Amino acid sequence: MKKFSFFIFLFCAVNCFAQDSIYTRNVINTLTSKAFWGRGYTKEGMKKAADYIADAYQKIGLLPMGTQYKQDFSFPVNTFPGKMMVSINGQKLVPGKDFIINNESPGIKQKANLTQIDSLNYQASPSINISLKDKLTWSVATEVGEITTIQINKNYFTTIPKEINVDIENKFIPDFQAANICGLIKGTKYPDSLLMITAHYDHLGGMGADTYFPGANDNAAGVATLLSLAKYYAAHPQPYSIGFICFAAEEAGLLGSRYFVENPLVPLSKIKFLLNLDLVGTGEAGMTVVNASVYPGAFALLNHVNNQYHYISKINSRGKAANSDHYFFTEKGVPAFFIYTQGGPSAYHDVFDKPETLPLTEYKDLFKLIVGFNQKLME
Repeated sequence: MKKFSFFIFLFCAVNCFAQDSIYTRNVINTLTSKAFWGRGYTKEGMKKAADYIADAYQKIGLLPMGTQYKQDFSFPVNTFPGKMMVSINGQKLVPGKDFIINNESPGIKQKANLTQIDSLNYQASPSINISLKDKLTWSVATEVGEITTIQINKNYFTTIPKEINVDIENKFIPDFQAANICGLIKGTKYPDSLLMITAHYDHLGGMGADTYFPGANDNAAGVATLLSLAKYYAAHPQPYSIGFICFAAEEAGLLGSRYFVENPLVPLSKIKFLLNLDLVGTGEAGMTVVNASVYPGAFALLNHVNNQYHYISKINSRGKAANSDHYFFTEKGVPAFFIYTQGGPSAYHDVFDKPETLPLTEYKDLFKLIVGFNQKLME
């Protein structure tokens, strides 16, 4: 009878917290707002996001994983803080929508005629290349190249591009300051055993003074889900300790998670399993688990929970991949899954990854699946 009552309590508690989608939406709306400027490298976007998450940890009641919530580190990065002007045939293009600058490009100010190389590529001078693209996808570079490459939405052109005028400002920062945000809820029976939940909070920041990349699905949704889970576990402590890490610099090459693995705030051997959440704001077409084939026993356990309660329509298995912050943990022998959902809007690494079009289709079910999976891991 006591065991039955416990499961009734757990069911009600999980459903109560999973229904708290208002909090989740508020976190996503805040992290994607103009004030946070894409959580990147200009206008203190990443720092503002780090401060916001650390404050959320404190309000929820997490303990710092180290002496403080922030684990500071630095790395080089190429940024675009100011001028971002490109015109073709005398018509100015809109940054982010009509064109993007390759992330490793140096700044340049030049007016030149265009020479066609092939159907998709042009050259303005030895220092400027033009590439026509179906989709504009931006990223982050930790070095500066020698040539400025401009990607232009090929649907923009109604006439043959003949002349280009460019005025672009870049700024290379050799020691950009960033921080992982690390918190902990102590276990009630086995505090030295940890389950870890992680998500990166950085995104692409801004390209110029007027254009930023909101990063709703990538990865404000992951951070919001992590914070919602932190609220749940703070109210319902578990036998194992539960750790929460929001990584910086994932978009720059998994730099935050690599730094943590090289400078762990808890012994890596004590982490019994890690769940990394990235791109979890959809789910109409199911979800995929990276490392599923590496840890078949854990994947079978996840499917057992899902099959029992019919949370997610389809869980796809994927092998090892260095595509998010789970990777360096796995390389050090920490069992880890990287979970991402599928379906819904296709916006990715562009200005269209916005909160208003993010459906959060499977947020509640994913929340309950993670709680159920973690419960099984602790049995």
